Amino acid sequence: MAIASPSLLSLNSQLSSASSMHRSPHSARTISRRQSCHLVRARNNKINSLSVIEAKTTTDDVSEEDIVIVGAGIAGLATAVSLQRLGVRSLVLEQAESLRTGGTSLTLFKNGWRVLDAIGVGNDLRSQFLEIQGMVVKSEDGRELRSFRFKDEDERQEVRAVERKILLETLAIKLPSAAVRFSSGLARMERRENGKMLLELVDGTRLLAKIVIGCDGIRSPVAKWMGFSEPKYVGHCAFRGLGFYTNGQPFEPRVNYVYGRGLRAGYVPVSPTKVYWFICFNSPSPGPKTIDPSVLKKQAKELVKNWPSELLNLIDLTPDETISKTPLVDRWLWPVISPPPSTGTTVLVGDAWHPMTPNLGQGACCALEDAVILSRKLVNAINSGPKSVEDAMKSYGIERWPRVFPLTVRANLVGSLLQWENPVVCSVRNNVVIPKLVRLGPILEHTNFECEPSLKTNF
Repeated sequence: MAIASPSLLSLNSQLSSASSMHRSPHSARTISRRQSCHLVRARNNKINSLSVIEAKTTTDDVSEEDIVIVGAGIAGLATAVSLQRLGVRSLVLEQAESLRTGGTSLTLFKNGWRVLDAIGVGNDLRSQFLEIQGMVVKSEDGRELRSFRFKDEDERQEVRAVERKILLETLAIKLPSAAVRFSSGLARMERRENGKMLLELVDGTRLLAKIVIGCDGIRSPVAKWMGFSEPKYVGHCAFRGLGFYTNGQPFEPRVNYVYGRGLRAGYVPVSPTKVYWFICFNSPSPGPKTIDPSVLKKQAKELVKNWPSELLNLIDLTPDETISKTPLVDRWLWPVISPPPSTGTTVLVGDAWHPMTPNLGQGACCALEDAVILSRKLVNAINSGPKSVEDAMKSYGIERWPRVFPLTVRANLVGSLLQWENPVVCSVRNNVVIPKLVRLGPILEHTNFECEPSLKTNF
């Protein structure tokens, strides 16, 4: 569902010198085969609650790492790739047994593509996904309310729906094979007196890290340890899927929106054979978790049973492994009230810090922006020697907060407006607001973001 929607709203201590940061992440101590990227799978992958424990001593079974990234999602892998291109290695810990390549697709606007180009993967992805030319908005009876062309407003705009699986694999392949350790769920974090972080994994492995970067998603244990509240349910849930057309999908390269009362849907071509779709509906609570694909399909189709038939056919053509139902959540980073994104030499990136609803299509884009900005600030701090890494992380938070907080709020408000149930209000929306008042330029102004290429470094 990560597509922008029409709206009126425009709305510690200093570390060692650079040379120590450039060494192999495994040079401090020899890591056993059990601790390698082929870790023996832990029997219990449940992450325990985290707590701060001041410790004074180390034991012989603790290996040291310069930078540890928790989570091998989009934010984690993009941060690792960005750091590597700037000459700094990192170790990525992922609790799953392999890359979490399930799910459907996400939409990347020009700001996301600027970052992907900067870290050297943009062209690898462009060749696999269609460029989306525009968008059309319809009522639930199929009547067209408004259509737009992206490049009529901004010649530099670039929009593509990208499969999450392929994006993660493309990022991961840019890293050394040992850079990501799977079956490495975080169980506990301890702050040492010297400012380093002791990380204990669910299988008992212990790591001592100079820098910890939490990229572990909306339910981030690292964020919880830092004092952040749980993301808040916004009153909507979404079905998502990725339809597959064996003989080629029939749609034009544009986003299709259908708006009803307390219900909306959308679909967009991803490739010549795949089409991403979503259905967003109001619900007072998230309800029970359902993973049975047949049940999910039935529930999704029941919501839109009288809507355009092409949407119903698309749901029928969706492979079981791509369909899901999720509650939409976000976290508003109120000034003064919310914790900063860093403490000591631990910092948050992407959804771990600022989960937002997908109504503007900016969740993944902002995570990519975070990754490249934080990486550059860290590398500058490390290479300058006396400059504090803690100060670099604080600078990252100061720079990014004015960007991500307004987007989180705006995405929430846009979703609320589009989920109106009152028939009179919906009539005004469909007959006045969308056809006569909405302008595409202000809606996509938030996609403006410049990003210079990262310096390629060989190891």
